[in-house]
Amino acid sequence: MKLSPREADGYFAKPDAGKAGLLIYGADAMRVALKRQQVIGALLGDGAEEEMRLTRIPGSDLRGDPALLLDAIKAVGFFPGPRAAFVEDATDTAAPAILTALEDWTPGDAQIVVTAGQLKPSSKIRKAFETHPNAYAVGIYDDPPSRAEIERTLAQAGIQAVPRDSMAALTDLAGELGPGDFTQTIEKLALYKRGDASDLTLEDIDACAPRSTEAALDDVLNVVAEGRTGEIGPLIRRLQAQGTNAVSLCIGATRHFRTLYACASDPGGAAQGIGKLRPPVYGKRRDRILRQAQGWGAPRLETALTVLTDTDLQLRSAGQVAPAMALVERAMIRLAMLARSR
Repeated sequence: MKLSPREADGYFAKPDAGKAGLLIYGADAMRVALKRQQVIGALLGDGAEEEMRLTRIPGSDLRGDPALLLDAIKAVGFFPGPRAAFVEDATDTAAPAILTALEDWTPGDAQIVVTAGQLKPSSKIRKAFETHPNAYAVGIYDDPPSRAEIERTLAQAGIQAVPRDSMAALTDLAGELGPGDFTQTIEKLALYKRGDASDLTLEDIDACAPRSTEAALDDVLNVVAEGRTGEIGPLIRRLQAQGTNAVSLCIGATRHFRTLYACASDPGGAAQGIGKLRPPVYGKRRDRILRQAQGWGAPRLETALTVLTDTDLQLRSAGQVAPAMALVERAMIRLAMLARSR
């Protein structure tokens, strides 16, 4: 039987030990692995490997020894409790062994858990699980985690006091990061908040979130918008060392100053304009953008956007001879000096 994403989320949290098996497949190996870890943990509980209630079988091994899986599900354990035979990275070369095990499965046998990469609808393994009356097939797609998944991850890490603004920030972060990076960030937050029963704040999230190239770009743009000319050169060198090119930096600066202009030019004022931004901004970043927009004002932000547009045209010009990053750095310094001329 096929499970929809919503049904699968509930099943991963509370799997049925009486089912013959479960197939989890998808293009993103990390997402598949995280779901597999969740469902096996919920199915078998703690100490399954130590008590030999979990048998791991690489999918490639079934081609040479098809009886491995059937032997594993029929084996009698020394310890009481549910058992599972886990087949990792299965392909259709392992289909004969998996199909035989599904057909011969009887109540009391170990449950069959299979993970695979992206499987076509015609895949023998996928069709076997989707048509079996006592087994499930779940496709894992590259969608951001749902709020329920985020809440479950937080609960597993022991983080409970999460205000609305912090949850919104975590939801945005989950959409930006890969599933493994997001899980690691939550684990880091759990360690950061250990022994601290206070609410999870935006500052806590900012302290534990990974610093990406995008975050380093934000540092440069904030320095420029706040008129700190002396810090521009070193930050640009750092970005350049990380592989950021001049065009990307110019595009990022244009996006930032357009955001400021959207706030500053709102008829209701910057404080009202910032509430209309999509996606919305929160916490310290929101306060910083509002402060910058109010400090610059719409007329000077128009001038800043003109400077950036001219710089972008120069970078793309066929006759451009000056070093590209030097052109952008000069434009950033001009903007920083404009910010100081209030």
